[in-house]
Amino acid sequence: MKYVPDVEHPTRFVIFLTLLLLFAAAIAARIVYLHVFHHEFLAMQGDARAMRNIPIPAHRGVITDRNGEPLAVSTPVMTLWGNPKELVKDKARWGELAAVLELKPAELMQRIEANAGREFMYLARRLTPEHGQKVLDRKIAGVYSREEFQRFYPAGEVAAQLVGFTNIDDQGQEGVELAFNDWLTGVPGKRQVIKDRRGDLIRDLQVRENAKPGKELALSIDLRLQYLAHRELRKAILEFEAKAGSLVMIDVRTGEILAMVNHPTYNPNNRRNLDPQATRNRALIDVFEPGSTVKPFSIAAALGTGRWRPESTVDTGNGQMRIGRYTIRDVSRGGLLDLTGVLKKSSNVAISKIALDIGAQPVYDIMQGIGFGADTGLGFPGERVGQLPMHRKWGQAETATLAYGYGVSVTAVQLAHAYAVLGNQGRNMPLSLLRRDRQAEQGTQVIDPKISSDVMTMLQAVVEEAGGGGARAQVPGYHVGGKSGTAKKLAAGGGYTKSSYRSLFSGVGPIDNPRVATVVVIDEPSKGGYYGGLVAAPVFGRVMAGALRMLNVRPDNLPTETQNAVVGSAQGGRG
Repeated sequence: MKYVPDVEHPTRFVIFLTLLLLFAAAIAARIVYLHVFHHEFLAMQGDARAMRNIPIPAHRGVITDRNGEPLAVSTPVMTLWGNPKELVKDKARWGELAAVLELKPAELMQRIEANAGREFMYLARRLTPEHGQKVLDRKIAGVYSREEFQRFYPAGEVAAQLVGFTNIDDQGQEGVELAFNDWLTGVPGKRQVIKDRRGDLIRDLQVRENAKPGKELALSIDLRLQYLAHRELRKAILEFEAKAGSLVMIDVRTGEILAMVNHPTYNPNNRRNLDPQATRNRALIDVFEPGSTVKPFSIAAALGTGRWRPESTVDTGNGQMRIGRYTIRDVSRGGLLDLTGVLKKSSNVAISKIALDIGAQPVYDIMQGIGFGADTGLGFPGERVGQLPMHRKWGQAETATLAYGYGVSVTAVQLAHAYAVLGNQGRNMPLSLLRRDRQAEQGTQVIDPKISSDVMTMLQAVVEEAGGGGARAQVPGYHVGGKSGTAKKLAAGGGYTKSSYRSLFSGVGPIDNPRVATVVVIDEPSKGGYYGGLVAAPVFGRVMAGALRMLNVRPDNLPTETQNAVVGSAQGGRG
């Protein structure tokens, strides 16, 4: 049909044609403007629709022992995620996807349908790269991958409660992993890529920001000593059918913790059936009354007053002492005892009479000075400070019980620290869970060096002389000193249990040049005895023997001929 202009309304036709031409001219001008004068705007808009910044994962810092042995490392893994909006379009392949992911088809179907309105859902996390690539090779629409890292703990259960673990997002949840999470966590980087509208990668353009891995962390523990302590503690718990146990070893000179083990423990690499109680670092979290292991400090307090000397004696009579409505009893009668004898016989009566003579304040002051009732400064999650009671007016019963270790509560670490103070000539060195690469500070003098030396000599007699109660703690080739303790456990409803005990042994070695302080705690031994000298002392002896040899500490208790041979060999080696 031939077009016939509207001749009846020429003005309307001209206006319409003019507007049409102006509209076309505006579009053409806009196109020219954008392409010639504003090209960057178009490029930016295009990039905004196709260019993406994807994160580059950063692994956590490695945790090592003091010698560089790995305790926690990060390994690359693959996480698979899906776009449910794409997955629902290809239901026929759900069974295939479930099979390669090793999931139940019904479970996968339920998850996809529940997230059908979303564009993201996890399909599987922490797959090995090989397994993840096997899934990707199926080319199932809507299935994508991202790189992550998974934590692995080479020492397993041996250092589990100390090192701790991370969650599925690689964030610290327990132990050192939690305490130093900010230090260990890396900073992800950014990679610029071009993707199509389906999200498929078209081109990898550039790395905009490099990933920054987390910082390394060197702990103070020696993994060799950790394995040794773990083995011997477990052996004792099995032998005496105990409920639990802890062992702490401290470098006397630096305050570094060389070993810290607990039982029961767990495997941090497989936590499917993990008992939450097993994650507790009992050495730092469980508090208990230390019993007779604090008597050396009560003796030190007495010597510090000047009213008592090492040769001073105290009469224990028939081994019983009445204070108000309480009766203090000794396990064995000691008669007349000097201060060494008080520790050898572990006399509650004698130590009570000494404390009542000097008053509670000197005992309290020295316990406060060695760290009882105070934070250790380690910064460990959940660590407890125990309790050191302070009375405005000390009664006789409170004074006596404080002197022989009741009414006060400590952790195994605090008790080991206290013995390290004795071994360090009375200097209180700050504790550390991190390796100290420089000489530690001098510490605070809390016990007179002469008094500390006298008490150490007494502790040596407890272990080496007949009737001392610590014979099972002896270490061949070395002079060591220590004190056993047997403390009744508190009952849940108040008071003390009738048959539940903690067996303790605390000591230092070698006596001539102290290097290591060690505390052993065995909780509720139920077979073969419960006294600290019987249950905990042998563990101390075996661990101390191995530790001193591993640390190349020179023996100080060898026959003269053997010592000369050792000295000659050492001199020959240096030449």
